[in-house]
Amino acid sequence: MPGTGAGTAYGSAVKSFGDDRRSRTDAELLAAHVDGDRYAFEELFHRHHRQLYRLARLTSRHPEDAADALQEAMLSAHRSAPAFRYDSAVSSWLHRIVVNSCLDRLRRNKSRPTAALRDDVAATGDPTAAVDTAIVVQRALMTLPVEQRAAVVAVDMQGYSVAETARLLGVAEGTVKSRCSRARAKLAGVLRHLDSRSPVGARSRQ
Repeated sequence: MPGTGAGTAYGSAVKSFGDDRRSRTDAELLAAHVDGDRYAFEELFHRHHRQLYRLARLTSRHPEDAADALQEAMLSAHRSAPAFRYDSAVSSWLHRIVVNSCLDRLRRNKSRPTAALRDDVAATGDPTAAVDTAIVVQRALMTLPVEQRAAVVAVDMQGYSVAETARLLGVAEGTVKSRCSRARAKLAGVLRHLDSRSPVGARSRQ
């Protein structure tokens, strides 16, 4: 058929272009974005979206806050990309922007009343112990000051080292250690209290 060869060639070229973008490193994608590649940042965001959203969810009070904070963070990263110095991993830079965006939203919303996690969530949701435990942990995290929460989430849940977390949050390593220590001490007490009231805690004592 006329034009079939041209169409095939076009499709192959598009596929090759997409494959080339996916094979680039994070740093190469960011540099391409700065140089005007309209799709490079989209690929970078797609590559890290799952982990970035998980980080935002752990650092935010509600799922909708996490989604909004992530969107704000990506807009910020998109605009500030030309200022990136490549003195750290691009992924660490993205994580830092996401954490800062979440903390900014938490501070802005601090004076607004927030609804507590419903007591009937465990009863109406998945009845497994894992889900009950996740609810208890999430409740406990929400009792922490935002700075302590960000530190303990990064170190204990995301697996960052103290040094990496310090760079991520823009504070001294000693500050990270102090925030984590205080957060863990408070979490221990809060978890004991919440566990005594939760379905999973009640089952464990039967």
